[in-house]
Amino acid sequence: MTFTRNSRLALIAFHTLLWSIYLLLPYAVSSAASGYKIGVMPGLFFTLAGLIHLVIFYVNAYVMYPRWLNQRFWWLYLLASVGLIMLSFRLKYQLLTSLFPEVLQASNAEKFVFGPSVAFFFLSIIYRNILNQLHAQRQLARQQSEQLRAELMFLRSQISPHFLFNVLTNLISLARQKSDKLESSLLMLSDLMRYILYDVNGRKITLAQEIDYLRSYIDLQKLRFGSDVPVTSEIEIDPGAYTSHIEPMLLIPLVENAFKHGVNVLENPEIHMYLFVKNGRLVFHVKNRFDVKSINLINENQGIGLANLRARLDLLYKNSHTLLITNTNNWFDVTLILDLL
Repeated sequence: MTFTRNSRLALIAFHTLLWSIYLLLPYAVSSAASGYKIGVMPGLFFTLAGLIHLVIFYVNAYVMYPRWLNQRFWWLYLLASVGLIMLSFRLKYQLLTSLFPEVLQASNAEKFVFGPSVAFFFLSIIYRNILNQLHAQRQLARQQSEQLRAELMFLRSQISPHFLFNVLTNLISLARQKSDKLESSLLMLSDLMRYILYDVNGRKITLAQEIDYLRSYIDLQKLRFGSDVPVTSEIEIDPGAYTSHIEPMLLIPLVENAFKHGVNVLENPEIHMYLFVKNGRLVFHVKNRFDVKSINLINENQGIGLANLRARLDLLYKNSHTLLITNTNNWFDVTLILDLL
C-alpha cells in the first residue's frame, strides 16, 4: 500500500501507541502485590503472550494474507494460518509450564490463554481488508485525478491554437488594409503569447492576471475594428478579489464568440461586456447583436471556444457555475456565474 512519508510515520506511531497500551496494561490496572495479574494471568505472561499476538497480527496482515490468499496459493495460506496459530499455542504452553504452571490449574484458563491467538488472527484479517479498501479508494481517486488532469491539459492545449488562429486572422485583415495599427497589434499579440506560453504554465492564475489578459484582447480587437464596432466594457471588482484564483483563459471564449458572430455580418454591430466580482462570486455578461439569418449557425456550431469552455467548467467548477445562453430580439446574450474557489 502506498503512503506518504508523513502518513506512514503517523500510522507507525498509532500502532506503537496501541500495542504499548496493550502490552503494559497489567502494570496500569493491577498491582505488584498480586503479580500484576489480569484475571488468572500474571502480568509478565500477559505481556509475553501479547508479543506473540503482535507477531500473529503483523505476519498475517503484511505477509501471509496479501501474498498467499489468492486462487493460486489459497491452500498455502490455509496451512500457514493453522501452523501460525498452533505455533502460538505451543509457545504459550511452554511459557506456562516453565514459568507459570499455576495458571494451568485454574478453571477455564485455556479459554483466556489460547483464545486470544485466534482473536488476533481474525483481527489482522479485518485490518488487512480495511487497508485494501483504503488502497483501492486511493488508487481510484488517483486514477480519477490523473484522468481529470489529462482531460484538462487536452482542453487547455486546444485553447491556445484556437485563440492564435482567431488573432492571426485579425492581423491578416490589418495587413491587407496596410493599416498603421498592425505594429501595435503585433506588440499586443506578443504580450498575449507571453501570457499563454509562460504565465499560465498549466496552473490556475490570479483573477488580476486573467483580467489583464482580457483587457489586452479587447484592446487588440478595438485596434482592428476602430470605431466601426462600438465596444462597451465595464469591470467592477471587490479589491480583495484580485488575488482569487481562476482557471486561465476561462473568460476569453465568451469575448471571442461575440466578435466572431457579432461583427462580420452586421451593418451596425454592438458588443457589450460587464464583469462583476463581489463576495466571491464572479458574473461575466457578454452580449452582441447578431444577424437573424445566422442564428441557426450560432446555435448548432458555437465553435471550439464555447464547447471547450463548457467542458472545462464541468471539470473544474462542476457544482459552482452557471452558464446561461439566450438569443432574443437580435441579441446573443451569454452570462457566466462562477463561485471562485
